[in-house]
Amino acid sequence: MKVSFTAKEYRQLLELVHLGMWVVTGYQGEETAAAKRYFDLDQRLMQLATDMGCADAVEERSDGTLQPAPKLAEEERMKDIQLDFQNDAFWHEFVQRLADRDHAGAAAKRAIETPGVEPPPSAEDELKKIEERYWAEFEKNDLANVVVLRGGRG
Repeated sequence: MKVSFTAKEYRQLLELVHLGMWVVTGYQGEETAAAKRYFDLDQRLMQLATDMGCADAVEERSDGTLQPAPKLAEEERMKDIQLDFQNDAFWHEFVQRLADRDHAGAAAKRAIETPGVEPPPSAEDELKKIEERYWAEFEKNDLANVVVLRGGRG
């Protein structure tokens, strides 16, 4: 297969590769199975940067491997995408975990108070309602109303 890119398109491809590798290695480092799975392709694409007119987008590490140059990795657009991703991931995970916790608590309370009397609402419907309440709260107040209880003492 033969593919051709303009220098601009190739730089965008390098940006995508950088963002993808940033997600894969972000918290667990470069020694994970996922990072190793993509490393050779990452290197191969960066090796072509000079030929594609994007030599300034990559640099060589002391071990001979290539990495995105600060000009690419620290570009404002890249930082904004990374921050947006982290922010979105945080909020989605936070809301989902709070909703799961509240759903489990409500189910346990229902089972104690009315064993076998009232059919519980579907978990999916109940979780959706709980998540919607959290989204409304966080969109309005961010973390201002969040209280962390340490050992139940506040």
